[in-house]
Amino acid sequence: MMKSRQSKPKSDSPYDAAIRLLARREHSQQEIEHKLRQRGFAGDDIDETLETLLEQGLLSDQRFTEAYVNSRRNRGFGPQRIAAELYQRGISKSMAWEAIQSDADYWQALLQEVYERKFGSHRADDLADKARRVKFLQNRGFPLDWAMKIVQ
Repeated sequence: MMKSRQSKPKSDSPYDAAIRLLARREHSQQEIEHKLRQRGFAGDDIDETLETLLEQGLLSDQRFTEAYVNSRRNRGFGPQRIAAELYQRGISKSMAWEAIQSDADYWQALLQEVYERKFGSHRADDLADKARRVKFLQNRGFPLDWAMKIVQ
């Protein structure tokens, strides 16, 4: 017997909606604002809610950035891709790069790990295979010069 899907009850306030969102995971200030607008809350109410959440320490772009970098890094994504994703989520370039560069040595080890996981230890057969490998690493967010060096 199929159960009917019940819709979630509408939130009484943008604050309640934001708390529910933050209970699941960290969000950037821009993400919370966007999601509250999607739910039909007024701009003034959203601004007041964001201010309250920031004052209470429940919303922090710094905390979001650190959590996001760790999450994406653990999934094998490189610094350039992570930075681009953070910019899309409203994080400043300086904050993004500060979090990314906090562990600079880690990125080279991650590049090696991602490369070996995908391609094993055998060398590229020809120029087309090298190009395919470099493109894969670039799509994962690693700089071109790093990708070229590891593929050689």
